[in-house]
Amino acid sequence: MTADLFGAAEPGPRAPRMLSVSELTRAVRSALEDEIGAVWVEGEVSNYRRQPSGHQYFTLKDASAQVSCVWFARGGLRLKQLALADGLQVQVRGALTVYEARGQYQINVQLVQASGAGLLQAKFEALKRKLEAEGLFDAERKRALPRFPTTIGIVTSPTGAAVRDVLNILARRAPWVRVVIYPARVQGDGAAEEVAAGVAEFGRLAEAGALTVDVILVGRGGGSTEDLWAFNEEVLARAIAASTIPVVSAVGHEIDFTIADFVADLRAPTPSAAAELLVPDGVALLQTLTRCAAQLQRAALSPIQGERQRLDYLTRSALFREPRARLAQEAQRVDLAGEALQRAWDGARSEVRSRIAELLGRLRQHRPDQLLALRREQFRAVRERLVEQFRKVVVERRTRLNRVEEILRVLSPEATLGRGYTITQRADGSVVQSPADAPADTVIVTRTRSGEFRSKVLGPEKRKAAPS
Repeated sequence: MTADLFGAAEPGPRAPRMLSVSELTRAVRSALEDEIGAVWVEGEVSNYRRQPSGHQYFTLKDASAQVSCVWFARGGLRLKQLALADGLQVQVRGALTVYEARGQYQINVQLVQASGAGLLQAKFEALKRKLEAEGLFDAERKRALPRFPTTIGIVTSPTGAAVRDVLNILARRAPWVRVVIYPARVQGDGAAEEVAAGVAEFGRLAEAGALTVDVILVGRGGGSTEDLWAFNEEVLARAIAASTIPVVSAVGHEIDFTIADFVADLRAPTPSAAAELLVPDGVALLQTLTRCAAQLQRAALSPIQGERQRLDYLTRSALFREPRARLAQEAQRVDLAGEALQRAWDGARSEVRSRIAELLGRLRQHRPDQLLALRREQFRAVRERLVEQFRKVVVERRTRLNRVEEILRVLSPEATLGRGYTITQRADGSVVQSPADAPADTVIVTRTRSGEFRSKVLGPEKRKAAPS
């Protein structure tokens, strides 16, 4: 058919068919669209023009050729918008055709993407599927980060803005944390190998006992896909997976995701966010420690206050209205209360010491020396006051008991007998207080200081007959 349009296929006497320009152009268009159709072309944008209608016209060129392109505002399927400009290296997908009015072949663009983006995305997806199938992304292998790290290792460029932001945040939130930086390139050829070597080096230093870091941060600031590509390399992914130390990945901005993010134990949206996730807020930590100190003080004082109330109750009881046996019982109860108080104090003190020792161990890691010294002095002063107060209370109670015992001794029946008096009782032990209590023939017992004797009460007739 093509031969029929453009002339005889073989030389012969028949005259060639004469075509109009429109017919020729239409035939060329059909041949291009049928034989070639949709194409992918890569080159540099030049002569870029955007019309008020939204249509975009430009030339795609390389070192030795060029082709016209048109991107219609409502034509084709745009999977990704890209701002075009002269000098931009792009990949174009579209239908090869002819603009008949000028007899010029061109590409009707359907999709434009930055040069190399398609290949990089394909490599990204392939590596992601491979590592995911091996289980490197599984949540079960993710390790929890230490709550209070003392040493943080950072693998990044030492001259980047990202590392300065991280250091500023760490210094503000947790000035006690030590930071060790392993300098490495974060973009370009060999960058992935340098970052991977930094992760492995921290592990080797820990195993050798030369330097132990609690967590490793790898990352960099924002950039293009090509700039961040070092963190999509397999060598770095496997180094992170093999690390014996938890690894945090913080690459680019919040919308950027890399292979390192999926393998790491934690992905931070930005390096600054990673710094805030790694360490606690020192101000909030100090407030927590202050609350713990107040709770310890209340726990130490509460048992003592309870025992003090018990002693007050014993003081207001019938202690001074009971005989010697009751007094002895109460004296013994005071002794037992003192022992119980001492045991309670010893137990509370032991618990407080254990808690303080635990807090001291944690505080030594963060070195709040001045606050710790202040709290220790406060606890010592409270303990001395409590011991002194306890001693005073015990001495006061024993003095009162001795005074009451002396009063009871003076007022006791034995003291009365010692002054020359006697006590007359009937045989059943009841005291004879009047003659009516001892009728005739009653056997009475008379107690003196040195002993007792028995007698019998005589009736009136017997008393008359008795010799005087």
